[in-house]
Parts: sequence; structure tokens; C-alpha cells
Amino acid sequence: MEALVYFLVIPFIYLISLLPFPLLYGFSNFVYFIFYRVVGYRKDVVLQNLRNSFPEKNEAAINKICSDYYHYLCDLFLETFKTLTISEKEMLKRCKFSPDALTLFNKYAAENQSVILVMGHFGNWEWAGNTFSLVGKHQLYVIYHPLRNKRFDQLMYRMRSRFGSRLIPMKETYKEMLSNRGGLNATAFISDQTPQPNNAYWTTFLNQDTPVFKGVEIISRKLNFPVIYARIARIKRGFYEIQAELLVEKPAETIDDQLSEMHTRTLEADIIKQPEIWLWSHRRWKHKRPAHQ
Repeated sequence: MEALVYFLVIPFIYLISLLPFPLLYGFSNFVYFIFYRVVGYRKDVVLQNLRNSFPEKNEAAINKICSDYYHYLCDLFLETFKTLTISEKEMLKRCKFSPDALTLFNKYAAENQSVILVMGHFGNWEWAGNTFSLVGKHQLYVIYHPLRNKRFDQLMYRMRSRFGSRLIPMKETYKEMLSNRGGLNATAFISDQTPQPNNAYWTTFLNQDTPVFKGVEIISRKLNFPVIYARIARIKRGFYEIQAELLVEKPAETIDDQLSEMHTRTLEADIIKQPEIWLWSHRRWKHKRPAHQ
């Protein structure tokens, strides 16, 4: 059954990827109408997340962010498919490094220093990985969750590795980073996953008790690689800028939970500034804080 679904869907995905950008975004407007106006895909989850995160906003403001979010989600969905066929020239036109970010990464490359990247589901992280691999001097490794459907997992792998990025399954992260230690690498973690509550760092994030994945902190303190926060700002529809700031030069010198708090607060500030491009349909707050936390 999985194979049948894949072979029925894959021609449609490639057809979407071949659409010129004006037609791609026109189709995205149609998909928005279906997802938001007709089906209401996870709309109750999005609205509740927004209300809890922004209690100071009235219902009109919440609904405006919700609508803008669904417009963006549809764009993101189709932009991801576009990765299958987009040219290098077009990719670099639509997703660029800020001058400061490029200077920061080139500095560490000149020192032959590997780095750890931490980011959230904010902006088009798929395109950012492509641009990093095309422009950056570090070999980019992306930590990811393999999909259950093997064929779609292979499709996503092809899209993400097309311009030179390499992927590491989450369960193999530390082992792979140790084996790659001799090279000049940048390993990217998406920090706003939903970890198991008993193994997480708990903090207040967007006005709610929130578990934070501790992998970034644990691994960075062991390897003592500089930790850089990467932000994928949306400049306008279909155009992004990779921005970056150094969080910690020597993580081994930090105290428990310091780094987790730092990258969480930085992401929170970005979401408050540009809320419509964060992944609100993710069930980020499905766990309750354990009594001992």
C-alpha cells in the first residue's frame, strides 16, 4: 500500500517542483484555501497554541496570525518540493547569507574549527541547508528523524542532500559526530522538537511550560565546538536570509541548562518578531511538566 501511494503521488510532486515560481505561489494560494478555509487542517491546534502564546492579543490579532501562518505553511510545503528541481543559481538568489553570518562561518572555517548549529522550525530551514552547502566551507550535517515510509524517506533524503548536505539519523548523532570529528563540519540541530518530558530541560517558552531537547547542550559540552544560532528570516515571499549569532564559544565552560536556555530565548524572540513563519501546527505542548521538574 505504501508503494502504491508513493508511485501515485510522486509524479504530482515532480510536476509541482517544475512550476515557475509565479504559478507555484498561485497554486499555494489555492492550497491555502483548501487547508484553511475548507478542511481547517489542525486549525484548532494552531489557534489554541497562538492564544496560549500571546494572551495579550485580542481574537482579531490571533486570527490574523493564524491566517498568515497557513499562507506561509502552504508556501513552505511547495517550496520544499521545489528543491527537487531548482537550479543552484535560483537557490542562491532566493536564500542568501547575511554578510555578518558569512563572516562568522568563514572565520571558523579559516581556523579549521567545526561548529554546531542550533535553529528552530522557523523560516525555510530546507532551503537554508541547500544554501549553506553551496556557499559554506563547512560540510553540513543535518540531524533528522527518518520517516516511517521508506520511499518518502528516500525522497526527502534526495532533496536534502542534493546540493551536498549530509544527514544523520537522530539516534546516531553522537556516534557520527565523533567519527566525523577530523573534518571541517557544521552539524545542525532543530531545537524545537518535542522531547520526552522526563529527559528534557523544562522552562517557560511563549508563556507556557515547555520541555526543551537537551541534545544540543549535552553534545556541544562533550565536543566543545562553538555553538551558533541560525535564523532563517523571511524577507518577502519566496526570499530568505540566513542570519547567525554566536551563542557560546566554549560550551564545556557553561553550567547545566545554560545553553538550552540561551537558544530557547533566542528562538522565542524571533517567533515574537515574525510569528507567522514558525510551525504552529506542531503539537509542541502536548506534555505536562513532571512534578519533580
